Amino acid sequence: MASLASLATVAITSLAALAWPAASAAADARGADVAAALPAIQARIDAIYPDIDKLYRELHAEPELAFQETRTAARLAAEMKALGFAVTEGVGKTGVVAIFRNGAGPTILVRTDLDGLPMEEKTDLPYASRAKAVYNGKETFVAHSCGHDLHMATWVATARTLVDLKDRWRGTLMFVGQPAEELVQGARAMLDDGLFERFGKPDYAFALHTSPMPAGLIGTHPGAMTSNSDSLDITFKGRGGHGSAPHSAIDPVAIAARFVVDVQTIVSREKDPAAFGVITIGAFNAGTAGNISPDQAVLKGTIRSYDEAVRDKLLAGIRRTATAAALVAGAPEPEVTLTPGGRAIVNDAEVVSRAETPLGLAVGKEKVLRVPPITASEDFSEFLAEGVPGMFFFVGVSDPARIEEAGRPGGRPLPFNHSPFFAPLPEPSIRAGTAAMTAAVLDRLAPN
Repeated sequence: MASLASLATVAITSLAALAWPAASAAADARGADVAAALPAIQARIDAIYPDIDKLYRELHAEPELAFQETRTAARLAAEMKALGFAVTEGVGKTGVVAIFRNGAGPTILVRTDLDGLPMEEKTDLPYASRAKAVYNGKETFVAHSCGHDLHMATWVATARTLVDLKDRWRGTLMFVGQPAEELVQGARAMLDDGLFERFGKPDYAFALHTSPMPAGLIGTHPGAMTSNSDSLDITFKGRGGHGSAPHSAIDPVAIAARFVVDVQTIVSREKDPAAFGVITIGAFNAGTAGNISPDQAVLKGTIRSYDEAVRDKLLAGIRRTATAAALVAGAPEPEVTLTPGGRAIVNDAEVVSRAETPLGLAVGKEKVLRVPPITASEDFSEFLAEGVPGMFFFVGVSDPARIEEAGRPGGRPLPFNHSPFFAPLPEPSIRAGTAAMTAAVLDRLAPN
């Protein structure tokens, strides 16, 4: 996940303005089973937390990169086998599928991601990662700087809690350990490997993600929760020549520079101002020396949106603008490659509305907030795009004291996901995530 900056802003500014809708009588009635189970849920979390904390620290210290998560997958598989789940490894290369059947009822998918990031951790935690791996042909440090270790610990804790409460529900748990979320490829790899054909299509799906909000808070949102992500690679072609005689060349640098400026008019003049859309050029590569006009310029960038119609408008506009920039200069047609990335996670409004009652019971109504969608991307969307209604929600992991400090003039910036200094508060975060996920899943399972 590339950025959680919008939630960092929420954390540092005002949480009070993000209201949680009042529960209806029907919602209160639906939450009765969860309310009755709350003492047992909390007692179970208390009992297992020392084991879960140990698991979290071990996972944190030994991260693995996307599609290399063999040790991580084996560890989670062993945990689930010990609980009585039927476990299949190697789904979508390194994914894990764990099934627990407990009579007739709905099937609920609960996903965790497995992979770390190719970066060095700089937290100085006693369990900080010093792991290394090969990435793009070079050795690199690896770190769980996006919180996937906390996701996994919460996933195992939720499974243990639900199995211990199996006399209170009926249905099937489908716990999925997904590889390669950071590449936005793992969910699709599992689906292409027959996830739903082999193990059954779930009735509902849930996933959580760490956020820089205060530890223990839960953030929800109906509709788009993350963005569509597409990448662009454009090669503008020219004719090389001497820098002192531009009339004898066709300068691709000038063509590409025109494109970089003009492409922003798609966002500012063609797209509805109220609709989110971003085009960012992150790499501009051309030439070798100051007195040589090169024969090509290569641009790379990212395109983000929430809405499919906006996405289509941005992509079409990029192609048109690139072609026009070359045409104006009398240059050959550019090579434009637009590569789809992750699709926006679109939370089912009914699932979110219903889940807010058990979430509020689990962690406290005042700690469940409606938060804005973020501009990062996440491939949990692939499961939902298969027609499975579901919900992706955030769990705050930041020390409130650090948030307060970051909000003061001159205060240290708050580290959040993908920062080398990202360091969640484990206990309140894992406890809140486990209680929330357990309650949301339990609410959807058939009562005994």
